[in-house]
Amino acid sequence: MYGAPRTIRRILTELGDTWAVVGLSSNERRAAYGVAGVLRSFGKRIVPVHPKAETVHGEKGYASLSDIPFAVDVVDVFVNSGLAGPVADEAVRVGAAAVWFQLGVVDEPAYERTRAAGLDMVMDRCPAIEIPRLG
Repeated sequence: MYGAPRTIRRILTELGDTWAVVGLSSNERRAAYGVAGVLRSFGKRIVPVHPKAETVHGEKGYASLSDIPFAVDVVDVFVNSGLAGPVADEAVRVGAAAVWFQLGVVDEPAYERTRAAGLDMVMDRCPAIEIPRLG
């Protein structure tokens, strides 16, 4: 339900190539860093979103989604489940087309709110695993 193949394909191939990665820092040992690199290798523009607003993979970082001065298509969330709901709500406010909660990130009420607002959403999946499967 939270990772329908059709929704995964749509997010990865149809909704645009600008991905805000919430929780992405310059720490190369963190999963977000590696996933962002995989997404870049598949042609996605990565926008780091982290309180430190660091430049990562050559892209300027921002402290929050609302600080990004251009449209983002997908918000990829690398924060724990307890913090993920407010990020999904902010994604709705900034006009993103989709929200993607990473492996282990689950917030069912946030999923329902985000879907009710008209956004596509995937939870508890990793786009770096899913995108190569598209063929």
